[in-house]
Amino acid sequence: MVQILDGKAHADRMLEEVRASVEARKAAGSRVPSLAVVLVGEDPASQVYVRNKVAACARTGVRSIERRLPAAATAAELDDLIHQLNSDPDVDGILVQLPLPKHLDAKAVLRRLDPAKDVDGFHPVNQGLLFQGQKGMRPCTPSAVMNMLKAYGVEMKGKRALVLGRSEIVGKPMALMLLEEHATVTIAHSRTMDLPGLCREADILVAAIGRPGFVEGAWIKPGAVVVDVGINRVEDLALGEKIFAREPRKLETLKAKGGVLCGDVRYGEASQVAGAITPVPGGVGPLTIAGLLANTLQACEAREAR
Repeated sequence: MVQILDGKAHADRMLEEVRASVEARKAAGSRVPSLAVVLVGEDPASQVYVRNKVAACARTGVRSIERRLPAAATAAELDDLIHQLNSDPDVDGILVQLPLPKHLDAKAVLRRLDPAKDVDGFHPVNQGLLFQGQKGMRPCTPSAVMNMLKAYGVEMKGKRALVLGRSEIVGKPMALMLLEEHATVTIAHSRTMDLPGLCREADILVAAIGRPGFVEGAWIKPGAVVVDVGINRVEDLALGEKIFAREPRKLETLKAKGGVLCGDVRYGEASQVAGAITPVPGGVGPLTIAGLLANTLQACEAREAR
């Protein structure tokens, strides 16, 4: 029987660890860690993410700071805000919620963050530290995934790992972290030749390509560990009938509500073959926010140690 890698349960454990550490800091008279979230514009999905992050701060005792700018904000206005937060001794972590409005250069904005406060782990300095295997802020999602794999006792040393997706947010850092655990890692993407064949060789498959139901159950090596990072909303019934053939409840929800969430992997098919798998929702999604709060605590402690 396939093992379900419960990301929500593990995220709850991570958040509880952060809460306990914050409480210990309070008892010792130390400063409470603080996270500043910068939101530009009114993107609905971004507002949901920000609300979830604020709720996680409240749950753990981390101080939450929100800074909002209108969608028409200039690069200079955003630069000024980031400079203020970089200089504020009471701010430990800064997160610039992506995506930004199209007239703003996200990479240029992220480069202006103080690397020590870059709790998303996207600054070139932190990416370089990860590349060299040194300590630094690491991207929340892959870092939390690694935390979960270790907690579930997933053996990585010597295993063949395939990371499907090459983004700087998940794919590339995920591959580097798996390499640190001595896995033999391949990075693939939608243009990779014989992608199904590569997937069938993987002992560990991390899907982060952003295409609903892209990975079929027939692509999975029997007994493999499947980590589905994708979070997609499907509204097309024809597509749903194709990718939810083994998930009648998902198909029923799609028909009844006009949309349903799914990952990059066809869960109903893959769960019949895999040894362990993350569900969507309830898998990797909750880990990202838990990783963010863990990074904020780490940033606070690192700043005090300097």
